[in-house]
Amino acid sequence: MTDPKPLSCSLLSLVLLLAGCSPTPVVREAGGGPVDSRVTGSVTYRERIALPPTAVVTVRLLDVSLADAPSVLIAEQVIHTEGRQVPFKFALAYDASRIQPSHTYAVQVRVEDGGKLLFISDTMNPVITRDAPTRVDIVVRRV
Repeated sequence: MTDPKPLSCSLLSLVLLLAGCSPTPVVREAGGGPVDSRVTGSVTYRERIALPPTAVVTVRLLDVSLADAPSVLIAEQVIHTEGRQVPFKFALAYDASRIQPSHTYAVQVRVEDGGKLLFISDTMNPVITRDAPTRVDIVVRRV
C-alpha cells in the first residue's frame, strides 16, 4: 500500500495554486511600502450602454497638492471587467505614513478598452485630508 501523505501534500499544493489564480482585481500601493489604510468606493456612469468585456477600469489615489507639477501616484487598482458591468467597487490600499495632512489627495478613474479611453472622472474627488471622506462614489463621463 502507498503512503497517502505525498498525495495529500500534492493535492493541497494544487488547491493553493488554483486559489492564487482567481480573477481578483490587482491592488498595489505605489512604492511597495506597507499597506495599512484604504480609500473605498464605487465607479459608475449614467449612460445606458454596456462596457465591452475587455474593458479595464483604472482607479488611482493621487497627491494633487502642487498645481504646477505632476500628481504623485500613491496607490492604484486595475479592474478587468471581464463582462461585468457598473457599478464597480474599489479599495485603494495605501501606506498612511506617506500621507501629509497639509496635502490634498484625490481619486481619479479611467475606463479604457484596448488603449482607447471610454470614460473618465472629470471632477476632483478629494479624499483623506482636509475633512474629506475615505469613501467616494464616482460617476465617470463618456469621452
